[in-house]
Amino acid sequence: MSEDSNFSSSDAEVEIDPDLFRSVMGHYPTGVTVVAAIEGAAPIGLAIGSFFSVSLDPPLIGFCVAKTSSSWARIEITGAFGITVLSENQQDTSGRFASKVEDKFVGDTWVPAPVTGSPLIVGGIAHLDCKLHSVVEAGDHVIVLGRVQYLDVHRGDIGPLLFFRGSYGRHDPLATDLV
Repeated sequence: MSEDSNFSSSDAEVEIDPDLFRSVMGHYPTGVTVVAAIEGAAPIGLAIGSFFSVSLDPPLIGFCVAKTSSSWARIEITGAFGITVLSENQQDTSGRFASKVEDKFVGDTWVPAPVTGSPLIVGGIAHLDCKLHSVVEAGDHVIVLGRVQYLDVHRGDIGPLLFFRGSYGRHDPLATDLV
């Protein structure tokens, strides 16, 4: 932003309506992932819509999760997690992992990640296997950084599951027209 901007800065905090904030941010599509770990012998996981790359050297990824998430609290303790980038036909999986049901893995097959053994859901378009790098406080959420130990694309024949304005959608990789 230039110094000639019409915006002024102030130390006063501005009140933002949470419903308006959610609505505006909902106009930006996000991919849907599942973050999962092994607790004892049982898989645990949650759906994440704020997944992003952070660094190539070292290879770091990040995601945001609410501080109130009981699933994340359990995953964090394990120190490792797998990430499945859901495909456009995995809406049911996303809904289950976003819910409070006890066994979120019912209906899905998973395989252990090659380094940490964390669950990777079969049918996802890509998988990453990570060790916990750090957790940063950020308002009512935390920003989780993971050090990638393994990653691969498993399905190039289908697009990712997207979330946009409160519902699921898809990306058409064959569409060539940009508007």
